[in-house]
Amino acid sequence: MKKHDAIVNPAKGKGSLSLGPNAVMVSSESDLQILCNMMNLKKDGFKKLLMSELYTGDKNNTDVTLTGPFIGAPYTVMLLETLIAWGAKKILFLGWCGAVSPYVKIGDIIIPDGAVIDEGTSKHYGKVNGSLAQPSGNISESIKEALKKKGLSFHEGVIWSTDGIYRETREKVEHFQKKDALAVEMELSALFSVGRFREVEVGGILIVSDEISTFRHLAGFHKKVFRKSREAVCEVITDLFAKP
Repeated sequence: MKKHDAIVNPAKGKGSLSLGPNAVMVSSESDLQILCNMMNLKKDGFKKLLMSELYTGDKNNTDVTLTGPFIGAPYTVMLLETLIAWGAKKILFLGWCGAVSPYVKIGDIIIPDGAVIDEGTSKHYGKVNGSLAQPSGNISESIKEALKKKGLSFHEGVIWSTDGIYRETREKVEHFQKKDALAVEMELSALFSVGRFREVEVGGILIVSDEISTFRHLAGFHKKVFRKSREAVCEVITDLFAKP
């Protein structure tokens, strides 16, 4: 598959920014605001990017770009393609997920080393390793080292990316438990697939917001342990991209 065989391609336009190499994509609005505060970015100083917000350190250029919120593989990939076209080469995704493994609990941190493709976007970006999309090893290692320095524990393994948020059936959960999937979310396999296709580095970090491992939904969105983990991870990300 050729990279430039599409009729419509991501490109820089008249109003586009020239971005630095690093970008953080944040799926939730609340985590986006936590990172804005920690990175000293003005909440009203964003540029509109599609239906999301894009924050930079100054008017035209910065070492790190922050963008979100978003949901679902197709729209997330539209954002990623734009960031790449504008100059981003190393992209870190921060998102939430539902625990599939009984050993993973609300508030836990996951560093995915692969994402099972159960969404419809990845197939448009060429062949992958079976049905598994993989992150950049360099970014994943950097994240793990940063977490260890803060004394934060984490799980490492495969997650399941799906379009069907309301079709996570008992049969499917049992299937992915047998494949040792840790959790389920909606975007990562597509992000990893695009990263490979565009030859940029993409990595991810997930925080467990709820559990479906017992075939009942246990929500943890308002639990203190979930909030605490999100703040700790945002602090790690801030330190990771801080200027020396």
